[in-house]
Amino acid sequence: MNVLNDNIESYPHIAREYKKGNLKWIILADQNYGEGSSREHAAMSPRYLGCAAVIARCFARIQETSLKKQGVLTVTFKDPLDYDKVKEYDRISITGLNDIKSGKPIKCVLHHNNGADDEEIYLQHSYNEIQIEWFYAGSALNVLLSRKD
Repeated sequence: MNVLNDNIESYPHIAREYKKGNLKWIILADQNYGEGSSREHAAMSPRYLGCAAVIARCFARIQETSLKKQGVLTVTFKDPLDYDKVKEYDRISITGLNDIKSGKPIKCVLHHNNGADDEEIYLQHSYNEIQIEWFYAGSALNVLLSRKD
């Protein structure tokens, strides 16, 4: 559902509309996100279209690394059952991104549209220090370009 007009539209169309409006968006995925999509373009397209994060129950290994290299936040549900708490019309806030540390969970707030109270859940990540640097720089390539070797 496109939040700009409340219409059900294709994902590529919505992503392009959000990009035009300079809106960041999140992919919410189930098991093994990116399976069969090991090529770099499978991660470059979401980044190019303004995807800020992918929250999944789990990732295909190569896709997770490719998204990290593109500067897209890749996180999983600390409690896999939290996947079912996210509703179609929810707005999602991921907080604490200025202080990502290896092994430290990240707080996520689900802003429910149905009048229910906001709900906090926690996300986990597998970033190491180099990958955290990629995230802050916007991509691995940006890190390489900033180095004067």
